[in-house]
Amino acid sequence: MEFSIAQLLENFSDQKLVAPKVIEKKLGISEDESNIRKLQVALDALEKVGILEKDKGRYRRTPEDGLVEGKLRCSSKGFCFAIQDTEGAEDIYIRESRLSTAWNGDRVLVKVTKEGVRRRSPEGEVRLITQRSNPTLLAKVKATDSGYRATPLDDRLLFEIELVPDQNVPDLSVAIDKLIHLEMVRYPLGSHLPQGRIAQILGSNAESTADVDLVCCKYNLPRKFSDKVLAEVENLPKSFAIENRLDLRSILSVEIGGTAAISLTPVDQGWNLIVHIPDVSGYVAIGSNIDDAARQRLRSVGLGDTTIPMLPPIKFLQQSERLAMSVEIKLEADGTVTSFSIHPSVISVNAVLSYQEAQAVLNNQDSGDLSPEVKALIHNIVDVSQSLQKSRSLAYRLILPQAKTQEPDEGNRGISVVPEGIPIYGLVSEIMILVNQAIASHLAALSLPGIFCSHPAPDPVKIGDWLKLLECMGVQVPAIGADQLQPQDYQNILAAIEQLPEVTSREIVKYIFLSLMRLEEYTVEPEPHFGLSLIDQPYIHAVAPQHRYGDLLVQRLLHLLFSEGRDRRSSRIKEGVDLHSSSCHGQVNWSVLPPDRERQLRAEIELVLPKLNQQENLFFKAQSDLESLRKAEYMQARTGENFFGIITGVQSYGFFVEIESLLVEGLVHVSSLKDDWYEFPQTTTRAKGRGATVLVGRRSGRQYSLGDRVEVQVKSVDYYRQQIDLVAVRSSVGNVNNTEFEDELPESLDTFEEFEDVDSEIIS
Repeated sequence: MEFSIAQLLENFSDQKLVAPKVIEKKLGISEDESNIRKLQVALDALEKVGILEKDKGRYRRTPEDGLVEGKLRCSSKGFCFAIQDTEGAEDIYIRESRLSTAWNGDRVLVKVTKEGVRRRSPEGEVRLITQRSNPTLLAKVKATDSGYRATPLDDRLLFEIELVPDQNVPDLSVAIDKLIHLEMVRYPLGSHLPQGRIAQILGSNAESTADVDLVCCKYNLPRKFSDKVLAEVENLPKSFAIENRLDLRSILSVEIGGTAAISLTPVDQGWNLIVHIPDVSGYVAIGSNIDDAARQRLRSVGLGDTTIPMLPPIKFLQQSERLAMSVEIKLEADGTVTSFSIHPSVISVNAVLSYQEAQAVLNNQDSGDLSPEVKALIHNIVDVSQSLQKSRSLAYRLILPQAKTQEPDEGNRGISVVPEGIPIYGLVSEIMILVNQAIASHLAALSLPGIFCSHPAPDPVKIGDWLKLLECMGVQVPAIGADQLQPQDYQNILAAIEQLPEVTSREIVKYIFLSLMRLEEYTVEPEPHFGLSLIDQPYIHAVAPQHRYGDLLVQRLLHLLFSEGRDRRSSRIKEGVDLHSSSCHGQVNWSVLPPDRERQLRAEIELVLPKLNQQENLFFKAQSDLESLRKAEYMQARTGENFFGIITGVQSYGFFVEIESLLVEGLVHVSSLKDDWYEFPQTTTRAKGRGATVLVGRRSGRQYSLGDRVEVQVKSVDYYRQQIDLVAVRSSVGNVNNTEFEDELPESLDTFEEFEDVDSEIIS
């Protein structure tokens, strides 16, 4: 497998000497001769530049004061900072001459050369680029006297790339003035320009390119499977062994929305719930070409109506009769779980419905083709899910006017978002969350390493700004710090938001709240999950192995448990525990898996975890980018039109407005406010008596304050950067203006954070 310098250096966390063979094993390249040679070259290079030192054939990190690791973030103005991973750590300013060919987004090792003073950040220089983040780019092609070059569309990448022809595009002249998807061949080397090849010629510009194509190229999302992968799918066996599996084909089951199939039977004072997770591991062998492709993609990516799958179409997963990993849960009438068991099985799915079709059954609007038994099952799902929601008193759900996510459970934001008019979506998700909890508790009870799912609480600073917005809009908020809020407090705040008189205001503040939620993270050991209010209970993703590689690994772990797990301490003990059932919890005080096997399994999980987290982050960015592109396209067609919106953020350079109903954000730049000289006091008191952040006109005293409803006009739209510039609508315009500040203030911003990184350097 390929590896980065960052992954290599992770093996030198202390001052111990490490042998190359150990590193080969940890990186999973012990049988790959070409990568073994690359590893040795990398070790020698790191020794030469002083990052590693060698002693008797083994290596260790060279201790060096002032050397920190971070991710490089640059602005379109050329200001670059290394952002450290440690929360609260200072950002390090790096001058252009000290970048050592590092680009925006690269992971770097930085040597601090000057400590920060007052408001100024410390300064540093890049010692080593540990991981490149731009293997592909979107760029425009131009002809030069020396050949053809490409200029990146991202204006934070301030360089040109020399194009080299290949069999895909042998004649580069056909790409002149066209937008291309470019693959890097060589990064800058001394005085030599970086080189790249054309992977795909797109449109004449970003606007003429399909938005999904634009996002796929920007994030290098593969849309096709190789011929060898497709051939392997075609050559899968015609049938699969069902020995040692429960035969559940006679039990009624329904699949809704592409999730795991559900069986549900009422019993005395409760329910017998069985969720049949597709047994992808039964069809995809470890180390196969299909598995390699899935391991590279790591998850399916939903982009609007387009899905980029993790796996190629496997017909066995769509057949009514299929292999499954069935989780049977005994529930009391109030939703309390009394016991559960997990078994490999074979099932027969009686009906496959979309969420809309299932909702039509509940609304008595279905076509009537379904059997009474299937309809009764769907109604029973509603009853059980509502009981589960009541039993989880701390949990909360948001109902937002947006399309559903592609996730069968809570989604990578950690909380369920139920699309308006389709409550069945949230009800099915409730059942899938319950199954995830059951499997997580089983692995934790047996002390097995797992790919557990945690969810950190939102950033208190950002939540504090959100609470300030709510307060300005008249919502009662707790009189405690944002870092002290508990899940129950958020539930109360969300309930208070529903009392706002304007529907659009409610939509805006809930939409902003969702945007403040951090992404879920994969961990080896159980950690708290904020979104589901699980403080001391483990959680895992397990119900979508066809869409998430982590779920597939969990499924393989369960198979390993059932095939190799020891159900008793020693062979001298006559009776063992049932490793399939929750009845064994609290009874196992021995290592269930052989120690060597467990250590190997833990090492494999630790190796893949960072990649899973990186892919989740990329997936979120791709989805957000597509949504923003479509909003920008919509607003571009409405340039010059007026809209009403809520001021959701105020800064010294202007204020941000969320346009009502559209959930589109734009910036009113301070230089466009020409009716007065507007200043930005750090604190001010409004007439209503509440503290707020405002821009105040020096002469007129006119205020633009957080939470105010304003009328704005769409001035301009930058489609690719998804930036919308607005101007405030006023009936009169004075002579005083802020144009003399225009050279100091940025004309365009990607995010709040990008400006904040350079704010103190420019403004002060």
